[in-house]
Amino acid sequence: MPDTPQGDSYPRTPRTTPTRGRERATYDRALVHAVLDEGYVCHLGFVRDGAPVVLPTLYARVGERLYLHGSTGQRPARAAATAPDGLPVCVTVTHIDGIVLARSAFHHSINYRSVVVHGVARQVTDPAERALGFDATVNQVVPGRAADCRPGNARELAATALLALDLAEVSAKVRTGGPNDEPEDLDLPHWSGVLPVRTVYGPPEPVDDGANGHADRDAQPPAYLTAYARR
Repeated sequence: MPDTPQGDSYPRTPRTTPTRGRERATYDRALVHAVLDEGYVCHLGFVRDGAPVVLPTLYARVGERLYLHGSTGQRPARAAATAPDGLPVCVTVTHIDGIVLARSAFHHSINYRSVVVHGVARQVTDPAERALGFDATVNQVVPGRAADCRPGNARELAATALLALDLAEVSAKVRTGGPNDEPEDLDLPHWSGVLPVRTVYGPPEPVDDGANGHADRDAQPPAYLTAYARR
């Protein structure tokens, strides 16, 4: 498993070099990891029967590898299982940090942090790696949860697919700051600035299992939920 970083940055390739906004692109390994670790939903793109398909799915990062969670009946899992060399994919993760409102419609924008990963995904079949990947995807959403729930049984594991994608061809892109108003627009009577965007998690809501005598147990959420926050 390629879990040992090779330098502080990912190599630049033709596929990871943007045609627009090149000044916002970065290949910094620590920044890429931070963007990936903050999220838990990615968009998985691949080609099926000659047409592009993009699916949202859960993921986790373990070292220099992404694990993509899905059903054995999903198209990417079936395609990765039958492709002799794996399934060529593109995975994206994006966080929206603000809505940028300029005085002109043209200069409206979004403050964001995003990562794009190109590569070939393979289906994970080794039981030990599957266990590692499944635990990682649970903990990616709620750190510590994998140790505080029942592991999947044979029937559940048979219905669940896991794809692995190495972090080799990777880039990040970031926009920060305010609008780029034109000098001739500065006197226009239109509000200009940034509307910050934040994800807020509410207090845990326990399931009502009172009829089964579990109400008292479930009423007190574990500490990892009461202090829940994204990295």
